[in-house]
Amino acid sequence: MSELLAFRLPDVGEGLTEAEILRWHVQPGDVIEVNQPIVEIETAKASVELPSPYAGTVETLHVQEGTIVLVGSPIISIRSAEEASPGTPERQSVLVGYGVREDAPVSRRQRRVAESAPTQAATPAREKVRAKPPVRKLARDLGVDLDRVSPTGQQGEVTRADVLSSSGGVAPPPAAAPRRQPAADERIPVRGVQRAMAEAMVQSAFTAPHVTEWVDVDMSRAMEVVAALRGHPDAAGTRVSPMILVAAALVRAAAQQPIINSTWEDSADGPVIVTHGEVNLGIAADTPRGLLVPTIKGAAALGLLDLARAVQQLIDTAREGKSTPADLTGGTITLTNIGVFGIDGGTPILPPGQTAILAMGRVLDRPWVVDGSVVARPVMQLSLSFDHRVVDGATGSRALRSVADFLADPALALLLDPGRD
Repeated sequence: MSELLAFRLPDVGEGLTEAEILRWHVQPGDVIEVNQPIVEIETAKASVELPSPYAGTVETLHVQEGTIVLVGSPIISIRSAEEASPGTPERQSVLVGYGVREDAPVSRRQRRVAESAPTQAATPAREKVRAKPPVRKLARDLGVDLDRVSPTGQQGEVTRADVLSSSGGVAPPPAAAPRRQPAADERIPVRGVQRAMAEAMVQSAFTAPHVTEWVDVDMSRAMEVVAALRGHPDAAGTRVSPMILVAAALVRAAAQQPIINSTWEDSADGPVIVTHGEVNLGIAADTPRGLLVPTIKGAAALGLLDLARAVQQLIDTAREGKSTPADLTGGTITLTNIGVFGIDGGTPILPPGQTAILAMGRVLDRPWVVDGSVVARPVMQLSLSFDHRVVDGATGSRALRSVADFLADPALALLLDPGRD
């Protein structure tokens, strides 16, 4: 005997409460195997394909695509596999693009449409009226049947005067210019990653008192280091950009000022500040699914090139929509690169649970005073937002100054504090 089995939406992440059904890979009547992907869902953290825990035939899809479902709700029913009874006809599917088989039965709707189609008797063809296109348009505008107009033109052609005579000699009024239809409003449902981001930003903005500080940095020596790294054989195939140096500078600042790499927690015994032993660096990435923040775990243990490879891999994976919930959780401090959009600076909002986020602007030639003279130098603006409950102004300033000093002369900073390779 077969059994009807219900598959309920599981928790595919840490504390997942709901998900959106993005795309069904199966339909009722499909025969499926265990671990066959049956549906793609989008959570607040990632897009995930769910495999079937059962083998059998799809009985019912309980949820339509685009619907948000709570964890534990049934999404599909599957009738467990059993051997087909002797003499049971097999269902023959039609491959997309190959059409219906010639011996396929006519559907009830097709038969009804065919039977209701009127039959038309053949009528003798009549001689076409000779008239120029402008004359035909005039006749249409005036509602004149050209077949009833006596032609006076050469070789039996209907003229403009013939049409006007048949209409009483009244010319049509000039056509009014078509009115532009106002563009309709568009309503965009806020779902998945975008809704999760919006809720997180509201929670953060109205929970943690934000403070933002700015500093401008002469990036001349940093750009020299970037150029040297790009030309190094070990960097072949690796994208090296100023962001790698900013990331290394932020990780170094978090090691020097551990309080910026911490979390404020409200417990039953009162507030607690948890200072994290590892620096898990979040990198804000613009993806087709919206803003995602994949995380480099243990970033302080990575050298420059390893850090560059980790950033490249995480961003590529996020943009391909292949980030896992583990990739998008566990961050302790975040870097966002708004310079790629041609922006100088901003006031970034903290990801919930984090104490600091650094925004880097574009590198732009600007006037800079060097030894008493004004010269053009590549300058970047950095802005650090931090939770003022955890980080006071002095500590936040020291952390931002640490990042700026590293970028002002990264080669010297790496020589004095090379870190781990």
